[in-house]
Amino acid sequence: MAASGKIWIIAGESSGDIYGARLAGALRKLNPDISISGMGGVEMKKAGIDIIVDSTELGVVGLVEVFSKIFKFIAIFLKLSALASKERPDAVVLIDYPGFNIRFAKVLKKKNIPVIWYISPQVWVWRKSNIPKLATYCRKMLVIFPFEPEVYKGSGLDVEFVGHPLVEIVRSRSDVSIVRDPSKVLLLPGSRFSEIDRLLIPVLETAAEIHRRRPDLKFILAAPRKKIYDKVLAEIAAFPQTHPGLSLPPIDVRCGETAKSMQEASCGLAASGTVTVECAISGLPLTVLYKLNPLTFFLAKKIIGKLFRNHFTMVNIIADRTVFEEFLQEQVQPMILADSLEKILPGGSRRDEVMKGIDEVIAAISCGSETASDRAAEACLEVVKSAKS
Repeated sequence: MAASGKIWIIAGESSGDIYGARLAGALRKLNPDISISGMGGVEMKKAGIDIIVDSTELGVVGLVEVFSKIFKFIAIFLKLSALASKERPDAVVLIDYPGFNIRFAKVLKKKNIPVIWYISPQVWVWRKSNIPKLATYCRKMLVIFPFEPEVYKGSGLDVEFVGHPLVEIVRSRSDVSIVRDPSKVLLLPGSRFSEIDRLLIPVLETAAEIHRRRPDLKFILAAPRKKIYDKVLAEIAAFPQTHPGLSLPPIDVRCGETAKSMQEASCGLAASGTVTVECAISGLPLTVLYKLNPLTFFLAKKIIGKLFRNHFTMVNIIADRTVFEEFLQEQVQPMILADSLEKILPGGSRRDEVMKGIDEVIAAISCGSETASDRAAEACLEVVKSAKS
């Protein structure tokens, strides 16, 4: 690509922000003079990407939550659409975030701007009707799970499995000096405010219950950023008044130390999401929980009932069996979660089984000696080269 080459990277959630940052680094290794702009958060900004739209607080889950920010999304969409017409990037890389990005891909297709999709939407569960749209709007689909190329078979879409970028990310930040403490339990109630609102109290109640059973255990709670950290501290401070019958153990609440905490703990209780894959790569056994807004859950069951008959945790979807026990909606109860945690503590009845499953999952999402970001960057530049020829 010429030195004046310009690529946009569009990420709407914290995981996409991390992947976008790594992709930018890999692109610059191949083309040091490339210009990269886009929508992202802290990590993409640190990677030197020119941030057109800050997406730090745009990560939402569920129909109800999306409606609460609809006008903000519309304003961002119009801004990016107008700027794409003006700047005409050589390609736009859309990272997951399908509710926004599929619509944006359609606009870019009309403008004849090549679209590369990185991190496939979960079309095999949510909306298979999106597959023809993605095949129409995109030049290339870069997938991170080994079963995904089969999902798009027959669609005509050019699909390539590049491996999961979290493998390289987690390994690169691993600190060999950290030794796991068999008595430490990691609490990961979520990275979004909506998750904290629904999951923090059940997580704290579970910590109280397992502390009652095992007073020797110590607890870490890792918050991804300051606003979540402050909210967690406020909820913990209020817990004795709202739960007078429960004794909450001391909890080491940390901000921005999730990776370190994953290496220190012996097991964890986590909200479903990308963090479960991250924990697997870190070698940390988990119990997984999730709760949706009741209206969102009701609608989801009607529209995509398949999701709630199979696994919802990605580690289990990759393994096609239960590696991490998972609990949804009314199953999210302290006694149930504490029982599950006890099984994966050192010496627990499921510990060895879970560790074996973790190894299988890591092998499945790795892609040889080359990193996912490097493979993705090569594919992106090939698309640009093809479009220019």
